[in-house]
Amino acid sequence: MNASIESSPAATALAGVLEPSPRMPVLFVGHGSPMNAIERNAWHLTWRDLGQELLARPSRPQLILCVSAHWLTPGGWCLTGMAQPRTIHDFGGFPRELFEQRYPAPGAPDAAKAIARLLNDPHTGAALAVDESEWGLDHGAWSVLGPMFPAADIPVVQLSMPYERPIPEHFGLGRQLAVLRDFGVLIVASGNIVHNLRALRTEAGINATYTWANAFDSRVAQAVEQVDWQALMAFQQWGEIAQMAQPTHDHYLPLLYAAGAVHEGEPLRFFNTGFQMAGISMRSMSWG
Repeated sequence: MNASIESSPAATALAGVLEPSPRMPVLFVGHGSPMNAIERNAWHLTWRDLGQELLARPSRPQLILCVSAHWLTPGGWCLTGMAQPRTIHDFGGFPRELFEQRYPAPGAPDAAKAIARLLNDPHTGAALAVDESEWGLDHGAWSVLGPMFPAADIPVVQLSMPYERPIPEHFGLGRQLAVLRDFGVLIVASGNIVHNLRALRTEAGINATYTWANAFDSRVAQAVEQVDWQALMAFQQWGEIAQMAQPTHDHYLPLLYAAGAVHEGEPLRFFNTGFQMAGISMRSMSWG
């Protein structure tokens, strides 16, 4: 292990809760419909295979930190700090089987508190808040983690997003997450590059979509391939394709956290490239 990591401020802050480790990957996962959690479709099976691949690595994740499009907090950032986070069914109109799903992964109260002290608000410099009772694991987290890690034996902490904050601050918080990857933390950001529920077509095939959706998805992919983070943050300036692809940008923001946590020169891999019901891009990516 790199001696500079072991003697770093992060090592001091995380002492006793997370050990230095080989660098973990960072993922951005398009989660799409909650039904992907229980339907053994192409998206689900790819998540399953990816989880098996991650568990086969020489170093197993000590903790999963998930940034989900579905936990938005007013004002600032927050980490879940309960010992047993509840499974949140934050949707309606789906079969009973989906509401019966539980993801009983433990939380990590001590690690959450240590990470909250290590990170800081990009604007004020204040430490992050810790939620010990209210939230849990929403479907942006468990619908993906369930297929990936069905044993639910890796502790999970969620990080919220304050939607109204300037776009660069979201990327800036992601930059701070990068150091956690050297302490056994697998970062899983969960959203969708294109997310327009009003444009859904249930009969559409896996590659069927709209011209605007394909254009936005391709432009994001190009920015990621070129490591052009400034372009990625400037998505709201892309005109009509952005307005259509992200009527609200809650599902885009997790991508900025993942991108922020990337180290220079890391290999990029796309997976699950395609669309669900025409209006949701499932494009996902991993680094490292």
